[in-house]
Amino acid sequence: MIFVRIYEQLVNIVSTDNVVKNKPLKNHTYTRLGGNADYFVTPTTYEQVQEVVKLATKENIPFMLLGNGSNLIIKDGGIRGIVMYLGKLNNIKVEKTKIIAQSGALIADVSKQGLASHLTGLEFACGIPGSVGGALFMNAGAYGGEIKDVLHQAKIIDKEGNLRTIQAEELDLAYRTSNIPKNGYIVLEAEFALEKGNYEEIKAVMDDLTFKRESKQPLEYPTCGSVFKRPPGYFAGKLIQDSGLQGKQIGGAQVSLKHAGFIINKEGATASEYIALIQYVQKIVKEKFGVELEREVRIIGED
Repeated sequence: MIFVRIYEQLVNIVSTDNVVKNKPLKNHTYTRLGGNADYFVTPTTYEQVQEVVKLATKENIPFMLLGNGSNLIIKDGGIRGIVMYLGKLNNIKVEKTKIIAQSGALIADVSKQGLASHLTGLEFACGIPGSVGGALFMNAGAYGGEIKDVLHQAKIIDKEGNLRTIQAEELDLAYRTSNIPKNGYIVLEAEFALEKGNYEEIKAVMDDLTFKRESKQPLEYPTCGSVFKRPPGYFAGKLIQDSGLQGKQIGGAQVSLKHAGFIINKEGATASEYIALIQYVQKIVKEKFGVELEREVRIIGED
């Protein structure tokens, strides 16, 4: 009975079109892995996000926010309760040297908007596949740049459902981390402070980074991107390569032959196989080099 009541309340908040029961999540992750969500909710306004958060709190229903699924592995058993996806909140606007982007916009699209507006600072993000919200969540970065270099402030909803604007320094942005998960924040939009630049120079940098990414990364297969954080003094991919693990396969998951820092879903892998391969790589690298590889990718859901 509680499930019927929750579904009806969600429909009252976001409409029938924006609530799906028992939704397969594998189409919302870059690895193409994962079971189903009990309720998959796609709000179209900030007020709806607030109301869904308040409902989940009031009814004591498990609640999870899903970004673009680029740095995420969802287990085969899926996710209980409410999964909220902000992909319909994807507006990007430019105000002088600022870009204000909603959480569901792709950070790569924000980078492209910077180019179109002759604004420099977000070139590094041109190939990052995640959403704006996800980019803040993990302080996404590439090729020497990271979100904390350009973020000015963010609009968030806290775990009590309050709408707040907070400054970048309040998010404790560090290497591939922030305090967003600890504080239970939901990012609604981000304001990036950029600088005026030369279109051709910005484009040249972005073209160069795009070439490097496409030539070195196995983008032809489903993958979560770089699986591991860079260990101090080492490169994760080099350690994995030197451990003789390129091509190692468990089920349909394989350590990429193109870039050892990537694990690909080569042949219809399950999440369990993918996770088992991650753990195997960690074990072998620890045995051979004494280095603990820390995951960059998040693993959530039920077995």
